[in-house]
Order: sequence, then structure tokens, then C-alpha cells
Amino acid sequence: MTEVWGLTGGIATGKSTVSRWLKLAGLKIIDADVIARQVVAPGTPGLQQICTTFGASFRRVDGSLDRKKLGQLVFGNATDLHRLEAITTPLIRAEIQQQLAQYRAQQVTGIVIDAPTFYEVGYLIHLVDHVMVVATPVTVQRQRLMARDGLSEEAAQARMAQQWSIAKKAALADVVIDNAGTIAETRQQVVKWLDTTNLGSSAAILAEGLD
Repeated sequence: MTEVWGLTGGIATGKSTVSRWLKLAGLKIIDADVIARQVVAPGTPGLQQICTTFGASFRRVDGSLDRKKLGQLVFGNATDLHRLEAITTPLIRAEIQQQLAQYRAQQVTGIVIDAPTFYEVGYLIHLVDHVMVVATPVTVQRQRLMARDGLSEEAAQARMAQQWSIAKKAALADVVIDNAGTIAETRQQVVKWLDTTNLGSSAAILAEGLD
């Protein structure tokens, strides 16, 4: 029987690292961020709808979406953000459901829907059996985000505020991976979870260097 897990966290909490480990362990990953880019790629109906709604200037000369310009438009603008989500959400949802159906048909053991805004978008919770959250204390999250993206404390906090708090997500999760410590400590938690669930093999994770 196929088991479907949602994987989420907050910006700079380490979700992508955990997702990579789960892929190494043999679980099939459905990456919502990758899909979000695919549905607005050059020549797609998604990109055409965005240009029709917001203007042709959001398409670059090479035919790709000007993500920076679009991000500046919708950041802090609830009306335009909702207009954008009305275009992209149905496309992303349809692709996720299609990939799920394909993996189920292949009778794979474990599937992970990797989505940074898993809870925020709402519909994903109905597609999974369980949810894993990668968590860190807010102070650690903010410091890592500032260091990673070269942001001021105020800018980092503004980005974090666009998502649900980690505490809120962790309270709803079936499994919480605590990424406040070292990467080795985090990896050990993932290994323990894999060994308990038998959804994948932890051997490849353990063999990977941590440099």
C-alpha cells in the first residue's frame, strides 16, 4: 500500500535538506516549488494567463516570467496575490494530483509532497496520510535566513511573516524533525523515522558525507 506524506517547514528551517535525504532513501518526491515553476514556464497557459491579467511586461524578452517584478507586485498586496493564486493554484494542484496518480499506479511504497506552504494553501492536507514538519526556533530560523540570503533582520522577519509560524505547523504535524542542532543530529532523526516506517532505506543517507 502506498503511503503519502506531506513535508513542510518554514523558510530556512532545513526542509529542502530533509527532502533530499528522503529522495536518497528511495521515496518519490513531488516538489511543489518545482511544479510552481513548470506551470508558468515559457509557452505555458499559466504564463499567458499571468500576462493577460497583469500585463505583457511581466514576460521577459526570452519568453520567461519576470519573477522578480511579479514578486514585487504581489508582496504585501493581498488583492494581486489572490489574483495570481487564482491562476497558479489550480494548475499546481492538477499537476500534483497527476503525479500522485502515476506513482500510485506504479505501487510505490512512499510518496512525499514537498511544499513550503503546505498548510497555507489548504487543499494539500486532503491528499496526504500524514505530515512531517521540519522545525527550528524562530530565532534560529531568522538568523539562518539572514545569513543565507544576506537580509536585514527586518527583511527576514517580513519573509517569515508570509508563512504560518513553525509552532503552528508543528502543532498540526504527525512528525516533527527538530533542526535546531547540528546537521548530523537532524539526519539521525530522519534515519530513525525511516527505520521505524520502513518506507525507504536509510543506508544512502548514512553513506553521504556531511561536509
